[in-house]
Amino acid sequence: MLPFGGFVDKLRFTADEEDYSRQHYCSWLILGDMPGCIISSSGVAVQVQVTLPEIQYADFDYLVVFGGRSAMATQGLAPRYRSILSAAVRQGVKLVSIDNACFLLAACGLLDGHKVAIHWRHEAEFRACYPRIETLANQIYCFDGDVISCSGGSSAIDLAVEILARACGRSKALKGLSDMLVDEARSSVHLLKSQNREMTAVPHLGHAIALMRTWMASNKTTTELSEMVGISRRQLDRLFVDFHHVTARQYWTEMKLQHAKWRLLNSSHSIATIADEIGIADTSYFGKLFSKRFGVPPATFRRNGLNE
Repeated sequence: MLPFGGFVDKLRFTADEEDYSRQHYCSWLILGDMPGCIISSSGVAVQVQVTLPEIQYADFDYLVVFGGRSAMATQGLAPRYRSILSAAVRQGVKLVSIDNACFLLAACGLLDGHKVAIHWRHEAEFRACYPRIETLANQIYCFDGDVISCSGGSSAIDLAVEILARACGRSKALKGLSDMLVDEARSSVHLLKSQNREMTAVPHLGHAIALMRTWMASNKTTTELSEMVGISRRQLDRLFVDFHHVTARQYWTEMKLQHAKWRLLNSSHSIATIADEIGIADTSYFGKLFSKRFGVPPATFRRNGLNE
């Protein structure tokens, strides 16, 4: 609901003078593949105004698709939406993928040859499903020809500003940000402070953690990591112990195992695939590592829906 609400509200402020909410400078409709309400994961119901089969795509510039909480469930909607989305593309409508909608568009074959901005939490999962599609987890949104993508969350507001600026001018696009209590529109390559707290205060540490996320599926060592950061392995370990009370290797292992844990609970991918996502080719070794950390084998953890 956050990206949906933020995106639509930004349209609302730009569409009219003051805060009257009339659709003068831009307009929109809430679409669905069937009439009624769509229930979000938070339980909030969104009313469908028009069903997709009734739409005349010539009347629209963009078709914005919002993904659900579960990437796999969103991807599973492809049989229902493939013909509808493909028809929009054939008629010159630009597709906008927000959050996990990239899984749906990829499953429909509509991201082939395109780059896609993706939420950092789902990058490894997306790469496992669609290894030939280039992902941009370090960007909050991306314009790539007739496909536009956004990683979700509040970045949907930034994407809306950029789309509106290109259509209505930057002055109208920026209108209402203060009403939304947003300081400024962020660029596509904005670096999240909340994700990289150490980057400013302790640059070497922040750089190392950012590389750990990027190299999640690699078999690179902490020695290679320290070389890339530009300090010795001993210095890197000292930084991690001072700030996180564990060595760099322990921190990286925990990051990978937490990712695997989340994937086991939120996807139907095989254990081997999930192990590969964190750079472990030996499933047996992954099982031992996981069991040591969480007390049960991965299969048991998934079957029982366990959580800490």
